Amino acid sequence: MPLAGRPLVEWSVAAFRRCPSVAAVVIASPPGHEHDLSDDDLTLIEGGETRAISVSNALRVVGTELVAIHDAARPLLTPELVEGVVATLLADPEAAGAIAATPVTDTIKRTSEGTRAAFSVREKENAVLVVDGTLDRDRLWAAQTPQVFRVEALRDALAGDPERVEVATDEAMLVEEAGGRVLIHPAPPENLKVTTPLDLRLAELLLGDARAGGG
Repeated sequence: MPLAGRPLVEWSVAAFRRCPSVAAVVIASPPGHEHDLSDDDLTLIEGGETRAISVSNALRVVGTELVAIHDAARPLLTPELVEGVVATLLADPEAAGAIAATPVTDTIKRTSEGTRAAFSVREKENAVLVVDGTLDRDRLWAAQTPQVFRVEALRDALAGDPERVEVATDEAMLVEEAGGRVLIHPAPPENLKVTTPLDLRLAELLLGDARAGGG
């Protein structure tokens, strides 16, 4: 997916290249696209059908004590955010990981059905979703990436219950369930995830503002 004249993933790679703490960059790519990025300082490996498989494949070539996992769909990553998450983890020897996250600002409602199942029912039968409760947003954070872990803790978490590993939406979830202590490093709102065409347009506008400001 192109963004402001460059493939989406290149924006994240450029940010990691400017990080003093980053020794190497490994990209888990869709099968058949391993050679789309051929720079000498990148290691490309084949990804898998699930997020966990892709991360596990990439970890095979990681030999450092720490590893940062990042979604290519968050192209407004900055070196400052990466270094901040790393510093948060290093400041707590007992922690297994640290993640970028932002406080939830919306009021969050819980329904009795899972979101995807509920939408499927509503589309087919015009069903009405019923609120089952309201969560306390003062304690809620929206998890983002980068997520930085002690490599052995992440490997152990990925080797856990295959059913749980398969459905995990981020690595922190698995490390938490394995008993690991995970810290939060506040992230700026600009660290958005490009999921829709509107997100892509917003990212382009933010990149334009950053360039105009010398960022």
